[in-house]
Amino acid sequence: MKNSLIRPILNWLDERFGTGSVEEFLRHKTVPIHRHTIWYYFGGMTLFLFIVQVLTGILLLLYYRPTPEDAYESVQYIVTQVRFGWLIRSVHSWSANLMVFTAFVHMFSVYFLKAYRKPRELTWISGMFLLFVVMGFGFSGYLLPWNTLAFFATKVGTEMAGAVPFAGKWMLTFLRGGEEVTGATLTRFFGFHVAVLPGLATVLLAMHLLLVQQLGMSVPPSVERAAAEGKPAPVMPFFPNFLLRDIIGWYAALGVLGALAAIFPWELGAKADPFAAAPAGIRPEWYFLFMFQTLKFLPAKILFLEGELAGILGFSLAGAVWIAVPFLDYRAGFGRVTRFFTGLGIFALGFIVVMSALALR
Repeated sequence: MKNSLIRPILNWLDERFGTGSVEEFLRHKTVPIHRHTIWYYFGGMTLFLFIVQVLTGILLLLYYRPTPEDAYESVQYIVTQVRFGWLIRSVHSWSANLMVFTAFVHMFSVYFLKAYRKPRELTWISGMFLLFVVMGFGFSGYLLPWNTLAFFATKVGTEMAGAVPFAGKWMLTFLRGGEEVTGATLTRFFGFHVAVLPGLATVLLAMHLLLVQQLGMSVPPSVERAAAEGKPAPVMPFFPNFLLRDIIGWYAALGVLGALAAIFPWELGAKADPFAAAPAGIRPEWYFLFMFQTLKFLPAKILFLEGELAGILGFSLAGAVWIAVPFLDYRAGFGRVTRFFTGLGIFALGFIVVMSALALR
């Protein structure tokens, strides 16, 4: 009975939009099952949190005013006067942090499972650029409430960008809209946050999802070797089996997000005063802490370079190597684990965790 009701609707849609190919694709698409399958769900969880960001961001835009005179007051109005405004803002802020966290988990799981191997090099590269855009969302959105913490943290963050050799001065002026963090910086960051970065994210996300669907789910080298020996991993249909499990992951993320937003509402703090002295302990968002703490540990001079400049160069080089891993890890292209790059990933993860913990002391 149910199929007899749905089939005419599907046929009607197929005649107008060609949905039959999508239905055929979903019917035949499968996902491998092995002991690392759980890591597949973090990509969908990141996508879900991005959707939450878009929806809550649209609601906040109805009341937010991106000027230094009105930004703080408009957020204060949302939190105190708009019905459930405090909850929407908390959900938006917490989901941004959870999205960065799940994106990092997804990135490291892809790295350690060697899912960047041939022919998935472009999937890895598009995912890395998506991670940079996600971090850009966090950085640009942090300033928008125009409170003291955000103002001085943005000042620190843009100064780090200004230390980049050759292009640093231009980057500093471009990000700030001038020499200092002012109202021009606020409106510029607002434009990045609601127009430029969403556009980039949409294009990169479409490309990334298309590549994932086209090339399928990667399996770890150990599972691939077992399949070559005649022991292929079992598979499950993408629809509805994997999709339903993915939705359970979304519900879990929603539960954590709702609990954090309700129990720990995102604080507004005091309005920014550009002429006041920076409060003690100012630091950037948690996902930039490892860089911030590393630069603090560096000496004033390293060989013939200033310590901060050497640190920025080091992070730039490390980022370039990380993006190029599919092309550097030649042996992984033939399904064999390269211990050097596995060790490099462990070192990178440990370095980020240790430096972030030291910065939070």
